Amino acid sequence: MAEPDRNGWRRNGGKIWIHNPPVADCGFALARADKAAGNRGRSIFIVDLHAKGVERGPKEHKMGQRASQVGVLTFTDVALGPDALPGAAGRGFHRMTSVLDKGRVGIASLAVEIAQTGLEAAVDDAGTRKQFGKAIAGFQGVQWLLADIAREIGAARLLVHAAATKIDRGQGASKTGSIAICCAGDMAVARTADAVQVFGGSGCMRGAEVERLYRDARITQICEGTRQIQRMTIVRELMKKGARA
Repeated sequence: MAEPDRNGWRRNGGKIWIHNPPVADCGFALARADKAAGNRGRSIFIVDLHAKGVERGPKEHKMGQRASQVGVLTFTDVALGPDALPGAAGRGFHRMTSVLDKGRVGIASLAVEIAQTGLEAAVDDAGTRKQFGKAIAGFQGVQWLLADIAREIGAARLLVHAAATKIDRGQGASKTGSIAICCAGDMAVARTADAVQVFGGSGCMRGAEVERLYRDARITQICEGTRQIQRMTIVRELMKKGARA
C-alpha cells in the first residue's frame, strides 16, 4: 500500500520471489494508492532500494537458473517523493500487463535454447560414447530420442518466431505468446529429461551439463505466468476474438 503524505508517498508492503533484490539498486513496485480502487487500480512506484525502510531478504537457494538471483523485498514506511510515481496513478497494473507478451516470448526463447543446448550435448555424447562395440547413436532407441527432441525444438522455435513477429508488427500477441511459452516450457522440461536419458547414469550426476539444463528448464513452466495461467489466457482470447484470430 502507498499512502500520500505532505512530501509525496509512504510505501509499506513486500513481495517474495523477486529477481535481483540482493544486488539491485532500484525497484519498480506496484502498490494501491487508493483503497477504493481495488486490485487493478494500482500504481507503479520507483523505489531506491538503499532507502531507509527497505529490507532485502537473502539470496534464495534455487534448483535451477542459479545465476539469476531471487529474494524478498520488504518496505516499512519508505518515504517516496512525488517524482516516484511515473505516469498516471491507478494505471500501473495495466502498464505491467502490457509487457507480459514480450516477457512470455523471452521465456519461451529461453526454453527453446535450453532444450537446444541439451540436444547438442546429447548428439555429441551419442556419437562418441560406445556400447557393445558401436556408438550409441547406432541404436534405434537412442535415435528416436534424439529425433523427438529435435522435432519438438523446431516446432517450439516456430511458435516463438510467430509470437515475436506479431509483437514486432504491433499486433496483439497475447494468445500467440501464451501458446509459445506454454508449449516451449513443456517441451524444454520433457526434452531435457530425454537428453539426460541419452547420457544415462552420468547425466544424473551433479556437474553434468544436461543435469543442470534439466533443472534450469523447470522454471520456464512458471515464469511470466504458470502453464495454467497461460491456458486461461488462451481461452480468454479464443472467446473474445474467435478460434481463427
